[in-house]
Amino acid sequence: MKRAIALTYSLVVATMATATWIEHFRGTEFVARHLYGAWWFTLLWALLAALGVAWIVKRRVRRWSTLLVHAAFVVILLGALLTHLTASRGIVHLRQGTTVDTYLAEQPDGSTEERQLPFRITLDSFRVHYHAGTTAERDYTSHFTVSDGQTVLRGETAMNRIFTFRSVRLYQNAYDPDMAGSYLAVNTDPYGIPITYTGYGLLFAALVGLLIDPRGTFRRLLSDARLRRGAFLVLVLLSIGREASADPLIVPRETADRFGRLHLLYSDRIAPVQTFAIDFTKKLYGRASYRGLTAEQVLMGRLFDPRGWDKEPMIRVKDAALRRQLRLPRYASVNHFFSPDRGYILGTYLMEYEQGQRDAFHTACVDMDAKIRLIMSLRDGSALALFPHADVYGAVRWRHPATPLSPGELPRMDALFLRSYLSLLREQIVKADYATANTLIEKLDKYQRLHAGGTLPSPMAERAERLTNAFPFATVLFIVNLTVGLLALLYTIRRLVRRHDAPRTDRLVRRATLGLLLLSFAALTLCEVLRWIVAGRAPVANGYETMLLIAWFTLLFAFVAGRRFPIALPFGALISGFFLLVSHLALMDPRITPLMPVLGSPLLSLHVSVIMMAYALLSLTFVCALTALLLAAIGRRDPERTAERMDALRLLSLLFLYPALVTLGVGIFVGAIWANVSWGTYWSWDPKETWALITFMVYAVVIHTHTWPAFRRPMAYHVYLLLSFLTLLMTYFGVNYLLGGMHSYA
Repeated sequence: MKRAIALTYSLVVATMATATWIEHFRGTEFVARHLYGAWWFTLLWALLAALGVAWIVKRRVRRWSTLLVHAAFVVILLGALLTHLTASRGIVHLRQGTTVDTYLAEQPDGSTEERQLPFRITLDSFRVHYHAGTTAERDYTSHFTVSDGQTVLRGETAMNRIFTFRSVRLYQNAYDPDMAGSYLAVNTDPYGIPITYTGYGLLFAALVGLLIDPRGTFRRLLSDARLRRGAFLVLVLLSIGREASADPLIVPRETADRFGRLHLLYSDRIAPVQTFAIDFTKKLYGRASYRGLTAEQVLMGRLFDPRGWDKEPMIRVKDAALRRQLRLPRYASVNHFFSPDRGYILGTYLMEYEQGQRDAFHTACVDMDAKIRLIMSLRDGSALALFPHADVYGAVRWRHPATPLSPGELPRMDALFLRSYLSLLREQIVKADYATANTLIEKLDKYQRLHAGGTLPSPMAERAERLTNAFPFATVLFIVNLTVGLLALLYTIRRLVRRHDAPRTDRLVRRATLGLLLLSFAALTLCEVLRWIVAGRAPVANGYETMLLIAWFTLLFAFVAGRRFPIALPFGALISGFFLLVSHLALMDPRITPLMPVLGSPLLSLHVSVIMMAYALLSLTFVCALTALLLAAIGRRDPERTAERMDALRLLSLLFLYPALVTLGVGIFVGAIWANVSWGTYWSWDPKETWALITFMVYAVVIHTHTWPAFRRPMAYHVYLLLSFLTLLMTYFGVNYLLGGMHSYA
């Protein structure tokens, strides 16, 4: 029976992993029909559940926490089966003032079929809600009337708000461009949802039970004497032409700073000009300053002296093939991209890209073109939405100098101010009359405060953003954490090589490590708090923010575990430093942006935070495994002592693994509840959620030591945990950058 369980379990995991790649090449509809929706895939899950129940009965398992976990999964699978067999999902299209009583139901083969609703529904109105002062959508609301002949109700749906009538659940889905029509998702699942939610409740209780059960493995680990012994060895391997030209216009720093304190519409929110200037300079040059000039000075120089700055070699050309083929230096000027005989030298390659040539070289050309277009948007003023004014409906809009204005849209003087302001400011800057320029900047600041209404950030949010801009948290902290971790590692190696105790030195090193990491933790906490204040939401909305969150949780867990297990401190320093390094390497966009409507749920913070806790803990198990295997390689002269240390590392790893599985399980199924609230389906086999489930299933294997006693042996355990980390990397990075999907942060 064990072999049958192992084979079925492996087939389920392998099928899900393979399906995510097939979806990447063949599309979502193909895998939904031929894999996830196939009878044999359902049969695989049913067989796995049946074998698991039979094995538990055969082994006469009596521990309540273990029984509850497996019972919860059986109930969840039963609910999923009922949903698969009895639920109906579809779309109803409403037009304002029109009554409908049918909807288009989805069929297993991907087609649709018209079905009857148990009521009539009439759309009364539809409205899009925007983030203040922007065109970024915050929410959608449909107001309607439903009637079944006996009852007449007025209702509404919005993102993350469900309307239920006669066992039919309606969800806001989309809308018509003319704002007079709305699409609602229809879901009828009277049996599957209550059974599935019961399973989720049982699972939450069972996962917590794994940690609190006095007879459970986790509680026994906490009291295991072997975990109280000294420090262990850890090793993490990390790999960590300017052309002559006349000097361009350089605006004095005081004037540039004043300009940077103005506000503009940027990234769908109202932000200081300083934020845009920093992102602008980083995008072009790779750093927030250039030749000792601040980002605000660079921005104003390019704005008011474009020809002079076009000669400046500040556009970083990272791609070697692009430099080689186009004969560009590592840092090029705008003039390098325009030739008297060829015109815009990227033009031909951009056309080839549009025609389907999507290789690395053509992709690099597109990325470089984005930098050139950014400069051009500054030159024509379209990047500088500096001028707020309420429209005829009272909503504040931020306009740039090139905004088309209809007759009477703005008062004459305001329209003249918008059209002429940058020209007037340029005139004073070119004449070096900076006193008058400062006065003009002050006038624009007063204009913004007069007309912006409630769209300007609060003084606290503005101070928080300027502090965030002033200190490169990720850059500094990844250096600190990796340095502290590596120095603590070198000290541990020295002790092991010399094989002697030095209690006083040990205490000094431990206190220094703890003190530096506490400072790092405080700085990272400040960074998170500042981003929260600026965004007005929990900082968990994109890849950059989740990297910071994983680093924060890793340090927190290291402090908690380090009170009893000193080795946790260098572990935490190295892992948190790694995640901060990833966030620093420009792999992820650090910009603060408004949330999409579907993310405007209180479940967002809970779902992401709990998942990031799990990732941080699983990363610590990886370091334990890597350390143990290194010990096995260098400790052959003293096999008994090496075996003892490897087993102690196994126990420490299990101490991280149990709460990791609990938080990962809770996070996955909180996400499922959120999905059901938002879209009407709690599991859609999106690549991210599929790989999260794969990760959970792969890591869960090693805690079944009664079934698989080989995992009690340190070598087998650590090798498996080392390989299991690949699923975590695939879940976070692989899906983001290779597979895509609704959850992709790339």
